[in-house]
Amino acid sequence: MEMPAVMLDKTLEAGTKVVQAVPNNKSVRMARDYWNDLGPGLTTGASDDDPSGIATYSQAGAQHGFGFLWLSLWTFPLMSMVQEMCARIGMVTGRGLAGNIRIHFSRRMLRFATLLLFAANAFNIGADLGAMAKAVQLLRPSFSFGWLVVGFAVLSLLLQVLMPYAKYARYLKWLALVLLSYIVSAILAKINWGEALKNMLVPNLSFNKDSLLLICAILGTTISPYLFFWQTSQEVEEEILEGKTTLRERRGATAPEQIKKMRVDVWTGMFLSNLVMFFIIAVCGWVLFPHGITNITSAAQAAEALRPFAGDATYYLFAIGIIGTGMLAIPVLAGSSSYAVSESLRWKGSLHSPLKQAHAFYGVIIISMLVGLGLNFIGLDPIKALIYSAAANGIVAPFVLFFIVKLSSNKRVMGHWVNHRSTTLIGWITTFLMAAAGAAAIWSMF
Repeated sequence: MEMPAVMLDKTLEAGTKVVQAVPNNKSVRMARDYWNDLGPGLTTGASDDDPSGIATYSQAGAQHGFGFLWLSLWTFPLMSMVQEMCARIGMVTGRGLAGNIRIHFSRRMLRFATLLLFAANAFNIGADLGAMAKAVQLLRPSFSFGWLVVGFAVLSLLLQVLMPYAKYARYLKWLALVLLSYIVSAILAKINWGEALKNMLVPNLSFNKDSLLLICAILGTTISPYLFFWQTSQEVEEEILEGKTTLRERRGATAPEQIKKMRVDVWTGMFLSNLVMFFIIAVCGWVLFPHGITNITSAAQAAEALRPFAGDATYYLFAIGIIGTGMLAIPVLAGSSSYAVSESLRWKGSLHSPLKQAHAFYGVIIISMLVGLGLNFIGLDPIKALIYSAAANGIVAPFVLFFIVKLSSNKRVMGHWVNHRSTTLIGWITTFLMAAAGAAAIWSMF
């Protein structure tokens, strides 16, 4: 059972040695220092481009061409500001997001939001497991869908439960690089970049029902509640990794250098997330839209549809990207549920804790995975799973954003690192947009 962790550890050590073996000039040192400073922000941003998100972006490109490329630019600052607020809350208070909400706001409202978050994440896990299995079948059609889904679920659980946090964090960080496959696939498609950049800079607004629902779906899959809880708790995990094992130690003065590194990390991760959104919409808009292929319901279907027009290389890169992003996103989804539930109920435990000391914490992760796994065997349509997930996210996101903005704007909580007025304004704008997106997602179900 320990074999996957051992193999991954050797791979990570080999990757580190390769980086260290590069000639030691100034530019290389700067690049290496930059890479070393990246962590929770990078993995959080990369996990946002999960197979469910890939399907949504592919649908946007297939239905509207380059029409929605502008969203990749406009969601970037909104997403970055929110995740930075979450990171600051974790660094300054030494607690996760749910723990702070429990102390400063209504526990009943927190538990309601946590229940919806758990449900949304479970549906998302199920959809992502199914998408990964389908992606493997694109490469090896003879493989069993059921065994693939079970295999991915078991592998993800083993890595989260058995691998020490320091090694697991490095694994997630290196896995984020799989997103480069989508950038390469777009380059191979020989897109008209002038036209694509024009559509990115100049919004093409359409107010019909289908367009508005797709915009809401993109907002919902880009600015998702699970990212808020994961980002905050990962900052706490990083402080524990540095030896700050008690709340008093973590609540010590936060140095400006720490905040600076965090901002570089967060904005890099969110930039990568939105950059990949841009390339996925662009390649599907350039290849599928002109050929009238407008009904994309999964990431695997997008890969299959691209193959006749963009070639085998793009097909394989899309398939590999689905598998890699799923392996990154699923533990983030399950982990964020566990952080939220555990902190809401005052259970002890984190990814730093071994299984025998945190049964309840890891129990939530296991239950999340089992529920997601089970959804693939009861005949639930993956598109319906995504709709249910979007609806649950649409309900919970505005509530959680309200808490985030209020906490990060409270000088008694944040001290010197309280929000600037402009940050608070952007936070409230994002809250309003997500409330509108949530209402539209719920409306679409009826």
